[in-house]
Amino acid sequence: MRIKQLEYLVKVAESPSITQAANELYISQPSLSHAIKELEEEMNVVLLNRSQKGVALTTQGEEFLSYARQILEQIDLLNRRFKEDETPHQIFSVAGQHYAFVVDAFVRLLKRFEHMDYQASLKELRTYEVIEDVANLKSEVGVIYRSNYNQQVINTELKKHQLTFTSLIKVRPHVFIYKEHPLASYDKISLQDLIPYPKLSYEQGHHNSFYFWEEVLADHASPKTITVSDRATLFNLAIGLNGYTISSGIINADLNGETIIARPLVSNEVIELGYITSNLHRLRPIAEEYLILLKERLDVALADSID
Repeated sequence: MRIKQLEYLVKVAESPSITQAANELYISQPSLSHAIKELEEEMNVVLLNRSQKGVALTTQGEEFLSYARQILEQIDLLNRRFKEDETPHQIFSVAGQHYAFVVDAFVRLLKRFEHMDYQASLKELRTYEVIEDVANLKSEVGVIYRSNYNQQVINTELKKHQLTFTSLIKVRPHVFIYKEHPLASYDKISLQDLIPYPKLSYEQGHHNSFYFWEEVLADHASPKTITVSDRATLFNLAIGLNGYTISSGIINADLNGETIIARPLVSNEVIELGYITSNLHRLRPIAEEYLILLKERLDVALADSID
C-alpha cells in the first residue's frame, strides 16, 4: 500500500467521476483505475462499486476511506511540522449549523492562542454537510440538533457514518423575530399567529428533506417562505420583512446585537442541541478544551436569553 494510492482514493471519493478525478490528478483514467484496483487486491477489499453510471464507494470503501484520511492527515501534520515549519499549523476545526454560541466558544478558544501562529477552521454548514465533515475527519467536532420529528433519520445517518451524538441541552422551540415585529409583545406565539409573515429557512442543497432542515417544525406549511444561506441574511430579512424563523431561542446579544428577540412557540416539540464526533478518531486536547467552552457559552447564552 502506497501513500499515493490513498491520495487517489480520496480524490475519487471527492469527485463526481473517476475521469474528473484523473484529470485533477494529472494522470490517465486507466492509470487511476489500475492504482485503485491494485489497492483493492493488496488489501483484499472492494472499495468501489463500478457501473455504467460511474463509481461509488462500497460500505467497506467508506470505512477504508475514513482510515485513509486519518493516515493522510498525520502525514500532512508531519510534513508541515518538519518540512514546512514556517507555515502556521492547523490547530482545530469545527463545523456546525448556524448557532452564535458555537462562534462564541470558537472565539474564546483562539484567544488562548494569541501568542502563536496557527490555522483554524470554523464552518457554518448545511445539516448533512456537518455530518459529512466530521465523518471525513475534516472537523473534529460538529454541532447539530435533534428533535422528536427528525431524530430517527439523524440517528440513522450518524450510525451509518460511525458518529456519536452527545447532548448538551434540551429546549422548547422559540420564534426569532425583529424586536419591533407585530408579534413582539406576545408572551407566546402560535403557528396560526405566524401565517401572515414570511417563514425564513436555511437552504439545505441536495439533502432538502424536512428531516435535515435546521428549523424545527420545518414541515409546517407556510404561504410565504424564503430560503437563505447565511445567518446575517436571515436576520436582515427578519428585520426588513417581518420574517421569522423557529429555533432554540438561544441568542447571543454580543454577536447578534439586540434587534432580534425570541418568543416561545406553542408546541410540544423539543430541540436537543448537541455535538457529534467520529468513533474512529480520538479527540485531541484542544477539541476537549473547545467542548468545555461550548457548554459554558451555551449556558451563558441560555441565561441571557431567559433574562
